[in-house]
Amino acid sequence: MKTLNEYLALPYRLEILPDPQEGGYVGILPELPGCMTTADDIDTLMRNIEDAKRAWLEAALQDGLAIPEPQSLRDYSGQFKLRLPKSLHQQLAEHAKQEGVSMNQYCVYLLTQQDARFTAKHVS
Repeated sequence: MKTLNEYLALPYRLEILPDPQEGGYVGILPELPGCMTTADDIDTLMRNIEDAKRAWLEAALQDGLAIPEPQSLRDYSGQFKLRLPKSLHQQLAEHAKQEGVSMNQYCVYLLTQQDARFTAKHVS
């Protein structure tokens, strides 16, 4: 069995969605059932999800529950090159600045949001 720190270091998938009822965002670690949190902004959400992950793992270890490991990501580097029009680059950079996050975080949020919509549409 792994230690808490070993589980914390594993690359669990994070889904970030807007919270239409309360505003802000919802962060979910789907591979850890029920592990989720909310926040008004992305930076706070990222801190909160780490706290939620730690609490979830601590409780599972304490109760002797099986902890799922992340799905294999060895075939994916987590990076890809994307070419886009300069005007879209500018818009994304400005929107990220308004949200107080890096452009990378903002683009990940947008892609996650759209992918969740795609998944919901094709699963139902």
